[in-house]
Amino acid sequence: MTHSASPKCRSCGAPLTLTLVDLGMQPLANSYVPMANAGKPEAKYPLHARVCESCWLVQVDDVVPADAIFHGDYAYFSSFSESWLAHCKAYASKMTDELRLNGQSLVIEIASNDGYLLQYFKGVGIPVLGVEPSGNTAAAAEKRGVPTLVEFWTEALARRLYDEGKRPNLICSANVLAHVPDINDFVRGVSRLLTGDAVYTVEFPHLLNLIRLVQFDTIYHEHYSYLSLLAVEKIFDAAGLRVFDVEEMPTHGGSLRVYACRKEASHGERPGLAKVRADEAAAKLDRAEGYQGFTARVEAVREGLLDFLTSAHHGRKTVAAYGAAAKGNTLLNYCGVGAQSITYCVDRNPAKQKTLLPGSGIPVFDVDELQRRPPDFILILPWNLKAEIIDQLSDLGLKGTRFVTAVPNVSVTA
Repeated sequence: MTHSASPKCRSCGAPLTLTLVDLGMQPLANSYVPMANAGKPEAKYPLHARVCESCWLVQVDDVVPADAIFHGDYAYFSSFSESWLAHCKAYASKMTDELRLNGQSLVIEIASNDGYLLQYFKGVGIPVLGVEPSGNTAAAAEKRGVPTLVEFWTEALARRLYDEGKRPNLICSANVLAHVPDINDFVRGVSRLLTGDAVYTVEFPHLLNLIRLVQFDTIYHEHYSYLSLLAVEKIFDAAGLRVFDVEEMPTHGGSLRVYACRKEASHGERPGLAKVRADEAAAKLDRAEGYQGFTARVEAVREGLLDFLTSAHHGRKTVAAYGAAAKGNTLLNYCGVGAQSITYCVDRNPAKQKTLLPGSGIPVFDVDELQRRPPDFILILPWNLKAEIIDQLSDLGLKGTRFVTAVPNVSVTA
């Protein structure tokens, strides 16, 4: 793709002239580096989030091919967070009741990862089908007895499933709509497979919170789009879908769960929809003003973190990081923080252990490293799991280790 002065909106094609924030050159957030490759050059790409002033879709420049990110082995397994699994179990039970799902129903999940969600429908006898492009996570799902197609979701795939007689009562996807380069094709695929009163639910981090709480670290190349209800309703409308309800969820720093159906379906609008529409209008997400000034707030987060690390260094205090999360990599690379400031990082996922964080080169170990080399401070990179993590590490807290988060500003536990 050639980069002209202003790239075009991936949904409506309008020129993108308004910047939300430019985070500079960054490595892929989930491209963990084998320790043997320490010091070797890493591929870096511009990470520049722009706002479409026509349809209000916020997006990063399309500079990385999707198959460079999601094919083959993908390091993110959904099943490592207990709070996320509890969220999924509650969702499965709610949808089963609401849509009266049974052994004759079908639930399809797009980007089904390791079967973390569909296992709860399967457990009560509801037929399921996962669609997941990453081979290693799909294999983990199959082991759980969750049938999984190893493919990207496209309109062509939806047409094939329709022709095979698949008629899902529910299609669901969580934290994937933002990950697709061709968002229009993806949504047309959903529309193609829904019939009658069948429902599509989609969860995504809410752009309103990203802006309000300076969650710029949730911007990385895998997240092509940053979604508001406003932009999603426009994209859905063009594909023959309409939104009839929205729920606000605490997950991922504040998400929306949007309920949609075919335009001709019988679902009436529910109060949650009007509320979020009003919140977005109040935040001026339908005009440039709502997006201006974000860069200065992001720069303030960087200053705050660097000041904290400098004073820890001068005070001869050690800092470790918890959670080799993609958002942490955006934060560390934007702030220019490396292994000289943060000694090591720990993560529960064995796929990330004994690697180096992309860009910053900070080594990643298992969580027991915190007991072997207790630090003075632990910087929690996945700040959305802060309470869960502080709880898990309460023994260190009792011994004097303090916990730090950097977004929306530096906060240190007493």
